Amino acid sequence: MTVTYDRDRAATPLLGKRANIALWTLQVLAAAFFALAGAFPKLTAHSSAVEAFDQIGHGTWFMYLVGSLELAGAVALLLPLLCGVAALAFIGLMIGAFTYELVVFGGGNAVSPLVVLVVMAIIAWWRRDRTARLFGLLAGRERGRA
Repeated sequence: MTVTYDRDRAATPLLGKRANIALWTLQVLAAAFFALAGAFPKLTAHSSAVEAFDQIGHGTWFMYLVGSLELAGAVALLLPLLCGVAALAFIGLMIGAFTYELVVFGGGNAVSPLVVLVVMAIIAWWRRDRTARLFGLLAGRERGRA
């Protein structure tokens, strides 16, 4: 895969314009999902979220933590340099959600985190150049390109 670099943009693989638009559309929809269906009920202490986290056994502090992480990740999915690493972080979160769904809730909704995990894996794969660039910037290998 050929990767081009531009001073004003994160590294962008030479995806077709339609593929890039489709991927950004997927990222926007995923960000909306995590912000509205994920973070909002947790951060507003909706009764369904409170009940679920009480059943998990970690209490409201864990609910607020997960909600905050989901909101931060939703925002990061919309930022070109952070979108790939945000998708990777959501993969980890979905592995945890799947595990809790199986162990604590009996697996009734175990497919949901797996579907989201696949979507995040698609985003992470196609935005891997941006993740590599972020790590390069953090390691100081791309000074002057930020």
